[in-house]
Amino acid sequence: MSDTINTPAEPGPESGRLPSSGGGVSRRGLLRSTGVVGLGAAGVTLLPGMAQTARAEQPNGVPGSAPANSGHSASGSVLPVFDPIRPPAVPLAVRSPYLSTWLAGDLLAGRWPSFWTGRTTAMTGLARIDGTDFLFIGAPNIPDHPLPRGMAQHSLTLTATRSQYVLAAGGVELTLTFLSPIEPGDLRRQSMPLSYITAEVRSTDGAAHDVGLYFDISGEWLHADSGTKIRWAREEVPGTAGGPSLTSLSFTPDTPRVLAENGDMATWGTTVWSAAQQPGLTWQIGADTVVRKAVVTDGKLGNVVDDGQPRAINDRWPVFAFHFDLGSVRRSPRTATLSVGHVREPAVSYLGTQLPPLWRSYWPDWQHMAAYFHADAGAAARRTDALDRKIRKDATAAGGAEYAALCALSLRQAFGGTELVSRDGKPWAFLKEISSDGNVSTVDVTYPAMPVFLYLDPAYLGLLLGPLLDYAEHGGWPKEFAEHDLGSSYPNATGHNDGNEESMQVEESANMVLMSAAYIARVDSAKARAFATDHYAILKQWTDYLVTNALDPGYQNQTDDFTGFIAHSANLALKGILGIGAMSRIAAAAGNSADATRYRATARDYIGQWVTKAQDTTPDHLKLAYDQPGTWSLKYNGYPDALLGLGLVPAAVAREEADWYATQVNQFGVPLDPRHSYTKGDWEMWTAAWLRDHPVSDRLIGALYAFATSTPSRVPFTDLYDTVSDNQSGFQARPVVGGIFALLSLDK
Repeated sequence: MSDTINTPAEPGPESGRLPSSGGGVSRRGLLRSTGVVGLGAAGVTLLPGMAQTARAEQPNGVPGSAPANSGHSASGSVLPVFDPIRPPAVPLAVRSPYLSTWLAGDLLAGRWPSFWTGRTTAMTGLARIDGTDFLFIGAPNIPDHPLPRGMAQHSLTLTATRSQYVLAAGGVELTLTFLSPIEPGDLRRQSMPLSYITAEVRSTDGAAHDVGLYFDISGEWLHADSGTKIRWAREEVPGTAGGPSLTSLSFTPDTPRVLAENGDMATWGTTVWSAAQQPGLTWQIGADTVVRKAVVTDGKLGNVVDDGQPRAINDRWPVFAFHFDLGSVRRSPRTATLSVGHVREPAVSYLGTQLPPLWRSYWPDWQHMAAYFHADAGAAARRTDALDRKIRKDATAAGGAEYAALCALSLRQAFGGTELVSRDGKPWAFLKEISSDGNVSTVDVTYPAMPVFLYLDPAYLGLLLGPLLDYAEHGGWPKEFAEHDLGSSYPNATGHNDGNEESMQVEESANMVLMSAAYIARVDSAKARAFATDHYAILKQWTDYLVTNALDPGYQNQTDDFTGFIAHSANLALKGILGIGAMSRIAAAAGNSADATRYRATARDYIGQWVTKAQDTTPDHLKLAYDQPGTWSLKYNGYPDALLGLGLVPAAVAREEADWYATQVNQFGVPLDPRHSYTKGDWEMWTAAWLRDHPVSDRLIGALYAFATSTPSRVPFTDLYDTVSDNQSGFQARPVVGGIFALLSLDK
């Protein structure tokens, strides 16, 4: 079941590249392999005005601290500002499981961006200001030229949809924005696997400055094996809807392997790199050393395509480059806009049928989609800015400034683990279990991510539930309880018709019923009634399994499978009982009042027995398992009781648990249970939501913020970390961080 990350071939020395590192982890083998990414920072010593000490790459802040502000090193060098958080890794282009590029450090200049695995996805940015070249992205080596000076990074502002850097050099300020739109309620726009990069330049000293901006990306954006041969093309794409025409540089594997992966990257599809046409734009495709030397020598590119194709990604490292000659720049800003994306057809397979990406329902090809994406750039910026402000306002009201920062860090990652497809003309959404097992639409990965969809777009949760319900109803799943996933390896939803999978009987059955109840609670009554009626038989089947097995679960696996199987689990029993209670809501929506009454009565009876069985002998907290006195665990499964308003868990029990957790807070959080010092951030926020009227809720938020802003594990936001050492314990970039929105999801 493991889906380990393959370490790619290292870049050649001619590119002046830092070796990327990746690690792999299965959910059951995570303690043997943590997947921590370690990257250096070549070129940082040339950054003007930046601290030349380890502090520039060390954590800012301490537990409970406010968002990081500007500061000075002992030598007086300026440190960058991070608002509202110093991310463990900065999301740059994060839109799908295969478009997921991050910066694993604080400074944009001096290191390569990377795929979520740590695999280099090289991007270079150079600014020529009055004839002097400055580096602002990447770590390139340019033959016969000294390494350009680095622009000073003044700040990084992180919002839910964008990462915005402000850099300066030579009397010029560069604002560089990486925008990966999230479009709640708009399937057409949400389906586009594209991300914006915009650059805005202005003079800061009152003088006019001659400015040019250079960007390139490498073939590493396409494939995890640098020995893979690729082909490329340049084309002019007409504008649409009043938008600009584009120059698009694209590349694809010479011999694609459809519906397969290498190192968690797709082995088919096309990387699309486009620039909005404007006066002074030039482009070039060729060897990295040739193309970068051309721009620093001539101040422009040759508008030529290297015809030495196909060739391997690591054979003279072909890059795809644009240069914007912005001319004389004063206080009025000059801009340049690019986009990057990864397009695939088909997107996934479902029980042997290939399914196209949903965007193909709206556009005949990627060229028309890219043209629309650029025409929509201004409106997208306004929409996402409004969304950013809404999330910040709502999250601050729900949990404070640090909670708002965690939500900003999580949104792109949560949606970026999913993608939209078309099945017989109707939309579905699939989810990849990133960095753990690599399964397709894992139920107990969809479940912890649920709060973000409930808060922003309940219909999207319905699209994720669609294939999971369809498989159990029509696809050949043979068991009476719910399936664990739709296939062992994304993007192939081959199912498990032989029943041979990582079974989590109570876990997944309750998860499906609870998610279904949450969905119908957030849509209008007609949709709720239709959903409950259409899926009543399978939801009732799973609930009846819970009636038989949930009160005292046998020796079963559960979502925290890295801790091992467990018998008589109090937390698992709680989930199952709440699932039974949730079915009463589904029955009511379907008009089956008799079932609604019966399931509600059963849940109430079981919860009373559960309290007695789970209560520790010291009567101040609940046990880990019924037969393990003196133990405890984080009862994050209490959250659905608050979410659905079931009113099953007695208030006194919740208060007792909250008081106990307050005595168990380590510097960076509350462990899952006393067997280990690690915890999961998504479950901490579920617990904070369940107990939001108790001071421990704020303690949990502050501890998770402290971890995220100070951890030395520079990887896309991990959900599994050590509450003592501040290090990642496993997992990264997983969509489960949608669970951080649990507090926001409580308000309809």
